[in-house]
Amino acid sequence: MSEVQETQRDQAAILRFIERYAGHLADAGMQRMAARVFVALLCQDSGRMTATDMAEKLQVSPAAISGAVRYLGQANMIEREREPGSRRDYYVIQSDDLWYDVITRREQFIQRWTSTMQEGMELLGENTPAGLRWKETLEFYTFLHERLPDVLLEWRQRRAELHRKWGLTD
Repeated sequence: MSEVQETQRDQAAILRFIERYAGHLADAGMQRMAARVFVALLCQDSGRMTATDMAEKLQVSPAAISGAVRYLGQANMIEREREPGSRRDYYVIQSDDLWYDVITRREQFIQRWTSTMQEGMELLGENTPAGLRWKETLEFYTFLHERLPDVLLEWRQRRAELHRKWGLTD
């Protein structure tokens, strides 16, 4: 879709969608402005915008954008690019398979948490009500850790099939 076609979209409806989906991400724990910026980037066909573009689209101050892009960059969800000879920074979606990457990074955190959960369970007593809560939490994360490689492999295969179906190349 060309830039002209993109601008012919109902921008007010898109902004409402951005706000609604950003609200879902914020409810799940993401910083609200970071969620708005992230969804705005996902809604751009190019997947890239300047901070000025974001501020205009979201009707916020550039300072609000600055904190949001810093957060998203630290979370490895976006990256900053600069075209040769330009002083403008562009922020782009980090990966073509973003959600896969988000899940695999989350898995790394979960692995680090499990040893601490084990310690808590042992300190509280494995058969006490508090210890049993931690024991179940640990078992849940162990289950996810065991199943996740298969799920991610299935996703890779499904994604490849979808891309073939849609005429996209990886």
